[in-house]
Parts: sequence; structure tokens; C-alpha cells
Amino acid sequence: MTDGLDEMMTLDEALGWIAEMFEEPRVKLHSDTARSAIAGWDSLGQLILMSALDQRFGIRLDQTELSGLSSVHDILDILHKNQRLQRT
Repeated sequence: MTDGLDEMMTLDEALGWIAEMFEEPRVKLHSDTARSAIAGWDSLGQLILMSALDQRFGIRLDQTELSGLSSVHDILDILHKNQRLQRT
């Protein structure tokens, strides 16, 4: 795993990373997948997400930002805003 300082992910890589983090099959996740459709995205999953964003990419979210995430698109948007997602 890289330190994330320069890491840019493709959309497919980002979806794979999110699927792995929430222990979901990659084929089930799309950018429009809602948080409610992901069993692993519960309160513990929310903490895992916060930790993973910080450890892998150096992205720190406050509680307001974290609680505002309601879909995979929102995670992808955070990656994009922090220049970690390649948008085609």
C-alpha cells in the first residue's frame, strides 16, 4: 500500500477500494449506491472510512463532513476534491 501522498486513483480503483473497505463485492457498488444499501457502512464503517481516508490519503474529515456522506458518490467527491481521483 502506498503512503497516498501522490496517489491518484481511477474510478474503478476507487470503487474497488471502497468495496474492500466495506467488505462488499465490487460489482454491487456504483457511484450512485446509497449508504443504506451497503451493510458495512454502519457506525463502525463510518469510523473505518474516516481512518482509511486519513491513513491512505491524508484526508481528514470533521464530524459534520463525515455525517453528510450518504452515498458512494459522496466518497468519490471527497477523493476528487482532494485530488486523489482521476475524473475522465
